[in-house]
Amino acid sequence: MGILAWILLGLLAGIIAKMLMPGKDPGGIILTTLIGIAGGLLGGWLGKVLFDVESVDGFFELSTWVAAIVGSIILLAVYRLFARRK
Repeated sequence: MGILAWILLGLLAGIIAKMLMPGKDPGGIILTTLIGIAGGLLGGWLGKVLFDVESVDGFFELSTWVAAIVGSIILLAVYRLFARRK
């Protein structure tokens, strides 16, 4: 996937993660995109390490979206833990 596809996937995965985990977050659309992109990478890496599958196949593959959303939820939860401590 190209960089624009990763940004779009990250934006959408971050938005979906925020919809699944409602609450106040100090971040805006840029932070949502960054969490989504990093979540996609984290989800793909976890899928490869834990299940020995290539979970980031293509933009329209279900496994890519699931990996990105799960990774985004994990990162959003970690972000909220650190944001509350400040």
